[in-house]
Amino acid sequence: MIYAFDSYYFGDQAKTVCIAFERWNSESETKIFTETTAVNADYESGAFYKRELPCILNLLKSIELKEGDLIIVDGYVTLDNEGKIGLGGHLFETLEGKFPVIGIAKNGFNSPDDLRRAVYRGESVTPLFVTAIGADVDEITLNVEKMHGNFRIPTLLKKLDHLTRI
Repeated sequence: MIYAFDSYYFGDQAKTVCIAFERWNSESETKIFTETTAVNADYESGAFYKRELPCILNLLKSIELKEGDLIIVDGYVTLDNEGKIGLGGHLFETLEGKFPVIGIAKNGFNSPDDLRRAVYRGESVTPLFVTAIGADVDEITLNVEKMHGNFRIPTLLKKLDHLTRI
């Protein structure tokens, strides 16, 4: 199973949504999970995990992860070549490395990272940025590119983004 997470912040709370789907080429979700969590940290560039990780962990309490499952976060797993990790890296560590974590970010992070891949969508000149831990980033990048062809944002990830805002 693949579990994709995203959060939307309003006031001192966050609505976190997870869409579960079976395969990279799934056209519909298997299940949707949601949870609202009190936010205890302000946004901090390069330390986004301080704000969003508690939200994801709170929602994960209602999900039974199994061997072979993958987790996707809206953000980065790795941030640079020096070993600095982002939200996905912190999630991977918190889960004791038992589940691969993939980061798919819409905004660039301004530091060299040999494990970051750019995925262009259709005619867009603005890429998505893919990072991963516990899985081969090049294999993951190919799967993200193929999800709905022409390098478009995958339908289920669009739905996830939309669900956090309603």
